[in-house]
Amino acid sequence: MTTDKLYNVLFVCTHNSARSIMAEGLLNNAGGRRFKAYSAGSHPAGTVNPLALHTLSKMRIPADGYRSKDWSEFGRPGAPEMDFVFTVCDNAAGEVCPVWPGQPMTAHWGVPDPSVVQGSDEEKERAFWDTAVILKRRIDLMLALPMASLDRMAIQREIKDIGTR
Repeated sequence: MTTDKLYNVLFVCTHNSARSIMAEGLLNNAGGRRFKAYSAGSHPAGTVNPLALHTLSKMRIPADGYRSKDWSEFGRPGAPEMDFVFTVCDNAAGEVCPVWPGQPMTAHWGVPDPSVVQGSDEEKERAFWDTAVILKRRIDLMLALPMASLDRMAIQREIKDIGTR
């Protein structure tokens, strides 16, 4: 059984400047016509970390058009209705999230913040690369789920489990 459903996915982090931006790019690159990714922050930085964009470029993913935005944009009338909301940082996971229209499935996919890494440029780039690889693995696992043949509870269980891998 196949489905033509387009799943909307929101990646949430506190500042929406690195991890959630990379996750948005990774899923939009790999999700084809089945998934559309967005990202937002509870306290957006207002700018996207240049190393996040550099990392996407190194992965041959378009690195333009991203912006740091507040998660309230996705709770407004006319906003895309989300099917999934993933927190990718521990701070955002602990915050009181907005009520998302459509009751999306949620999971915590926390990864370390690469933007706090101190050291050489190479060490900083490596931290961003490592974070992107973890996010890519989790996204690939989600994309492999047989969405059309799983019920909501099974999908919820699977996406929570993916966050531990």
